[in-house]
Amino acid sequence: MTASQRRGSRCWRPGVAGRPQTGRRHELSTTSHVLESFFNQATAQSHLQSTPADCVLALAPLMLDLLDNADTFLQPHHYRSSDVSYTRNLIYEAPDKGLSLYSLVWLPGQWTPVHDHGSWGVVGVLEGVLEERSYVRLSPDRGSDEEIDLVRGGIVLLRRGSVTSFVPNPDHIHVTGVPKERARAVSLHIYGRTMNDFNVYDVEARTRRRITVAHNES
Repeated sequence: MTASQRRGSRCWRPGVAGRPQTGRRHELSTTSHVLESFFNQATAQSHLQSTPADCVLALAPLMLDLLDNADTFLQPHHYRSSDVSYTRNLIYEAPDKGLSLYSLVWLPGQWTPVHDHGSWGVVGVLEGVLEERSYVRLSPDRGSDEEIDLVRGGIVLLRRGSVTSFVPNPDHIHVTGVPKERARAVSLHIYGRTMNDFNVYDVEARTRRRITVAHNES
């Protein structure tokens, strides 16, 4: 488990040293009152909660309010997209790397790989219908990247205004995206760490490997 994963596997974290791997730190604009209020509350709640499950329970209602007021802080660059893959646009990264917020833009036919997170997270849908297909791990997690048995689980369709969440230990494994026949989707994602890497799984080969994931700077 990486240092970043350890931060995301619990709720409150002290400041940590080290340089971020994904670019410069993003401080809140003083004019983003909605966003500033959201992170003040999110930080306070994360200090009060002792487990990731309690943390997402406290932050999910805040995400609902953030979705309702997204037009007060989202800028055109937060809707950047690519024909190659779904796009991650960084909105905010906390100084201690303990919270991060992204807007993700999904064009028709774009999906994540099968992956986990190494963190708790709360996701809210701003536009379209985001589809989540879960996987269930059958083999015990002994830290090995081989002999990992996964089977397909349930499916969740998240419309505009929907909020979902996940916690680590055991980590939530899924694939997320938009089928070709559906319109673009846009979602907000808050994590308990800077989400700059995660494990991707090859279901047939029964293996996983860690990859670095890129994002656009604000």
